[in-house]
Amino acid sequence: MITVTGIFKSGSDAQRAALRLQSLVDRDRITVLRPGEKKAPPRSVAVIAAEQPGMGKAIGSVAGAAVGIAGGVEVAAAVTATVPGVGPVVALGMLGGALLGFFGAKAGAAIDRAASEGLPEDEFFVYEDALRHGRSVLVATAEDEGAAAAIRKILEREGAEAVDAESEMWWIGLRSAEEEHYTKSGAKFDGNEKFYRLGFEAALHAKYRCKEYDQILGEMQADLEEVQRRNPGARVEEPFVKGFERGRAHYEELCKKVPQ
Repeated sequence: MITVTGIFKSGSDAQRAALRLQSLVDRDRITVLRPGEKKAPPRSVAVIAAEQPGMGKAIGSVAGAAVGIAGGVEVAAAVTATVPGVGPVVALGMLGGALLGFFGAKAGAAIDRAASEGLPEDEFFVYEDALRHGRSVLVATAEDEGAAAAIRKILEREGAEAVDAESEMWWIGLRSAEEEHYTKSGAKFDGNEKFYRLGFEAALHAKYRCKEYDQILGEMQADLEEVQRRNPGARVEEPFVKGFERGRAHYEELCKKVPQ
């Protein structure tokens, strides 16, 4: 399964693109995430994807789900949760509960891990940043690269920004402050930025959330070794570890700023 993601300026743009995609893929393979209204209760919204077996508990643990008919259109309650560091988020679609759970919402063990197989967890921090700034995220899954390419064309035509482009904009917004922090010790940022950034981004991965530092040292070491393997002979450890520590601090600060 190949996951394709597009980031839109508004929820209405994302939902319009989701409707266009239904000519290519089943609607149960399309999920839209959008910022929720602060202090607003979950409400009924037009269905984009039907609930699949195993997702009921995940949805119920985030927000009570109800299905009915309104104006002749089938509707279902949005999957809604407050995501740490982001705020209220509404998810429409089969993978809504799983995505919110990975973001750190309190879906707990009820998340159907099989349903979320293939999701790019290392991109979730980009989705979070987009939602934090009022944008919406569309996630679609394709059977093969041909279908994925067709989905990308539609998303581009509908005005979506690619995740890679959003990731670069995210880093540009942080880079000056991180360079200043890194060079205070006398080290040069140029030449080390690549590995510092990889460490920073690794720290934002869902697997490290809500864990003490000593609990994640083994996994961090495995990530570091993988980066070293891909860059033989490079000086990786020092910038990667410093970036990782700053990434953890960055996430903690975001969580303090957004009401949980």
